[in-house]
Amino acid sequence: MKMEMEYHNPVLLKETVDGLNIKPDGIYVDVTFGGGGHSKEILNRLGPNGRLFAFDQDEDALQNALPDERFELINENFQFIKRFLRFHNVRQVDGILADLGVSSHQFDVAERGFSTRFDAELDMRMSQKNDLSAFKVVNEYDEANLRRVFLDYGELKNAPAIARTILEFRAHDEIRNTEQLKHVLGRFLPAHKSHKILAQMYQAIRIEVNQEMDVLKEFLEQSLEILKPEGRLSVISYHSLEDRLVKRFIKNGMFEGEPERDFFGNFTVPLKSIGKLIVPSADEIYRNNRARSAKLRIAEKR
Repeated sequence: MKMEMEYHNPVLLKETVDGLNIKPDGIYVDVTFGGGGHSKEILNRLGPNGRLFAFDQDEDALQNALPDERFELINENFQFIKRFLRFHNVRQVDGILADLGVSSHQFDVAERGFSTRFDAELDMRMSQKNDLSAFKVVNEYDEANLRRVFLDYGELKNAPAIARTILEFRAHDEIRNTEQLKHVLGRFLPAHKSHKILAQMYQAIRIEVNQEMDVLKEFLEQSLEILKPEGRLSVISYHSLEDRLVKRFIKNGMFEGEPERDFFGNFTVPLKSIGKLIVPSADEIYRNNRARSAKLRIAEKR
């Protein structure tokens, strides 16, 4: 019962779906289905001829599939959105919703290894079909790659020392579970901010395991091909790495460099931002603490 309650806790529900500007007969995609909260709201606003496709690579999410003939749940990573929509004879859609990050359910199932609250095996895979796990990252990556992971994805300034400490321990034993990892890295976890630093360490490993930044880039690039003109993109991010990517892509249509300018010095970009950055209200954060770092950006294809 707890799984069901925790799974159904969508962040910025009204704001995110409002941002899609739902057309009753439109085709929409929820690329992070989870507990189905956002999908249910989209279906509530669709007419009998509307369609909704949802993606979730986590097999646990399949138990939440919605009994609605307008709905199709695809058990795949959303980096393959274009391929699987084409499999269903869909080439363009009216709107795409993405609620990035880890679901409440994934945090709350101890054995998945996502949460700092539980002792668990080093896993952190969003899809159990994924060959790379947290165990492999921690125990098999060389020093340079460990340093890269903690610096780039955890934004930890002492990443070199963290990487060396892991290698020194590995010289005589494996690091098998989350409690052991905390013990090995204990000197980097001062009591007054241990939770924050540990969360950054977990985030770094999780992003690497699931290749989250590469997946996000592929998804955003494909969204441009899939969205119809005036189609909407609603994206919720939870940390600065994701939000910077989303913000830059909406602004420039690319992740690096600047768009080419025409003879007059003007440039056109494929998306236009709709409204300002949206964050949860104090009331929503009180009701759902995991919403506290959420940032919603909405864009429309030109």
